[in-house]
Amino acid sequence: MKLSVVMPVYNEIGTIAEIVRRVRAVQLVVPVGYGPNNGAVVELEREVVIVDDGSTDGTQEVLHKLEGEPDVVIVLHGHNRGKGAAVRTGIQHASGDVMVVQDADLEYDPRDYPALLKPIVESRSQVVYGSRFRGGPTKTMFFWHMVGNNFLTLVTNLLYNTILSDMETGYKVFTREVALQLDLRSPGWGFDPEITAQILKHGYRIYEVPISYTGREFKEGKKISWRDGLTVLWTLLECRLTR
Repeated sequence: MKLSVVMPVYNEIGTIAEIVRRVRAVQLVVPVGYGPNNGAVVELEREVVIVDDGSTDGTQEVLHKLEGEPDVVIVLHGHNRGKGAAVRTGIQHASGDVMVVQDADLEYDPRDYPALLKPIVESRSQVVYGSRFRGGPTKTMFFWHMVGNNFLTLVTNLLYNTILSDMETGYKVFTREVALQLDLRSPGWGFDPEITAQILKHGYRIYEVPISYTGREFKEGKKISWRDGLTVLWTLLECRLTR
């Protein structure tokens, strides 16, 4: 079994080298505690599919140093197209049986990969989300970001009859079978609600596991704003009513 780490990147010169190091360092060893293979240990291969979305701060120069590494695939967008477009490109270039979306800003810890992969390796689910609100260690978030996140997750639950705790999480893991059924169109911050809506409308139930989270400050480069929340809300409604 092979894991493709799909990493959208835009102007992350301060973190890109470190996040790639962390992703490549984590051991993808998953003990099986459920089903017919109970007691086995599965070790996954990996590849890191990095999609630079038109960075202008020198990030691409850092990525050029990784060219030729056997477990790294680098794709460059000629101009900034948005996170959704970068993830879509990454999925198109991924060869793994399982895919995980990994932001490049160090907010999410790759050491959570074994826990995220476990329900898939044990054949309990084909989609796993890492939740920041199910008891894992987290750096305290901005209050209004939490309110907005909870509201958008509530809207998701109402529209799609589910009980997610963190729809907007950056850690979304899914099998190739799921990926091949997705028709992702949103270029920007609509990616998270769009992929969630499509997964649920295809009849998949999402398994959640607690993860750690170290949110960064705006002065450290955090990009999301309240306007992005409006994009998320509109995407949830559009996917429910028209697709």
